[in-house]
Amino acid sequence: CALPISLYGLGVLGAFFFAWLFSRTLMRHAATPMILEMPSYKWPAFGSILVQVWQRARLFLQRAGTVILGLSILIWFASTYPKTDTDDSTLALENSIAGQAGKLIEPLIEPLGYNWKIGIGLIGSFAAREVFVSTLSVVYAVESDDEEDLAPLRQRLREDTRPDGTAVFTPLVCLSLLVFYVFAMQCISTLAIVKRETNTWKWPLFQIGYMTGSAYLLSLAVYQIGTALGY
Repeated sequence: CALPISLYGLGVLGAFFFAWLFSRTLMRHAATPMILEMPSYKWPAFGSILVQVWQRARLFLQRAGTVILGLSILIWFASTYPKTDTDDSTLALENSIAGQAGKLIEPLIEPLGYNWKIGIGLIGSFAAREVFVSTLSVVYAVESDDEEDLAPLRQRLREDTRPDGTAVFTPLVCLSLLVFYVFAMQCISTLAIVKRETNTWKWPLFQIGYMTGSAYLLSLAVYQIGTALGY
């Protein structure tokens, strides 16, 4: 319970920090007076609340479901092809499109404690962070009749080791990942909205840059300081 609250708190502090920073740099200008007319407050109708909740939940499930399913299919294809004449599943994955992409960014993410398999998950989750878990399920070839049952995936992650025999998913690596996901910009729909509202690609690209850069630096600090302290 303490960890989720801490992550939410970290996100809030980050939002306040960047708001303070941008108000004194990019958005620095004379204060503009604002007049806001407040409506008369009334108790909402219970039926209206149910309708609003249903509409929002349906829209989220439609968006999340289609995005996750579509990206999972693409990631499965990328992690399966081109076919390699070998019985070694790890070697076959390394030689696939997804494996090569993960290997390409591995030198960049290795200081964060991540390997090329985690790199594949990071690439997929830039479309939507919810895809990270399903991407790892594809990468680690986890099959389960119950989509909500994460026990097989957890077991595969615990068993994954580096070439020197040490575990990949240590508590420090997992903490580094959590910090990365607190700050990283990973939502295509949000970027599309920013592009539509600003009518330029400048701000969406800036959003990707500063948020991903911040996520990288903070995750780097977490992993390197934790490693130096012996964790």
